[in-house]
Amino acid sequence: MRKSPFLKTAVAAGFAALFAVSAQAGAEVKLNGSGASFPFPIYSKWFKDFSAATKGVRIDYQSKGSGAGIQDLINGTVDFAASDAAMSPEEQAKVKQGVVLLPMTAGEIVLIYNLKGVKDLKLSREAYTGIFSGKITRWNDPLIAAANKGVALPDKPITVVTRSDSSGTSYVFTGHLAAISDSFKTTVGHSKSPQWPNTGKFVAAPKNDGVTAQVQQNEGAIGYVEYGYAKLTGWKQIAELENQSGKFIAAGPAGGAAALAAAQFPQGTLPGSDVPDLIAWVWDPAGDQSYPIATFTWMLFYKDQDDAKADALRQMVKYGATEGQKIADSMGYIPLPANVVEKVLSASAFIK
Repeated sequence: MRKSPFLKTAVAAGFAALFAVSAQAGAEVKLNGSGASFPFPIYSKWFKDFSAATKGVRIDYQSKGSGAGIQDLINGTVDFAASDAAMSPEEQAKVKQGVVLLPMTAGEIVLIYNLKGVKDLKLSREAYTGIFSGKITRWNDPLIAAANKGVALPDKPITVVTRSDSSGTSYVFTGHLAAISDSFKTTVGHSKSPQWPNTGKFVAAPKNDGVTAQVQQNEGAIGYVEYGYAKLTGWKQIAELENQSGKFIAAGPAGGAAALAAAQFPQGTLPGSDVPDLIAWVWDPAGDQSYPIATFTWMLFYKDQDDAKADALRQMVKYGATEGQKIADSMGYIPLPANVVEKVLSASAFIK
């Protein structure tokens, strides 16, 4: 029987629609992210393992600094971002789709140094704030020597290596220094891009690997990087830092967990939103065993986006908050406490 032109058109349209649905169902979901270098080692492992285990999802992440990640999210050039500085209310307001900020892992910031023959180094609060304020300029300064009895500290100038990019690591590090030193707060300041002293002995480099390279190339140098990065690269010269209780503590899972135990999350929501506020800081943790510089680090998501991407992102969050935490300790990060994991999984439902 001869089909009418209308029936032919309808059948053709039906096949076209069926083909389109099938193609969409089989299409790969590509998620592009950018931002913090602090969690880059563990995020890279998560994304690789999650993509391998999740058919049809691929995640690419560029480590370019927290500030750049936040700007990419604001500009709409990524599907998600990451920041050690979370996002300020002003930054959140620039994202018209709304934002969901989830703490996904936590870590410590350490001071790595390059001093020949100095295996162990202790730095008091006054000493390390003095170094990064530009007030202590030589390694045999009495404030450094006082905590290092019997250590042959050289009469050598200190080269201070800082981040050149807009950095969440800088934000956390200067937040701690500003909390324990009014002088530092008023001169250098608390920022993702601090106003470091303008001297020939302050050198800037991008990201954790750039800071590490500069410290490695300059004997007498000191710089700040994420503990997990230092651990994975096998860096041996890491200073013990004096905490609020006057104890010198080495970075590690015990000291980091003790520091974050005091973190208290807000009870409310993000400004102008119904999304739970999961931004919490511990600028100067109390406790004898607390390492003094520890922080959560956040993934940043659009609240409203493509359905397929939203579903893949929620799956990714679940993987990171559960399976991903099992490798945190071995990679130099602090596993999220169970109550924080619960908050993260609940808030991830707002990614739609």
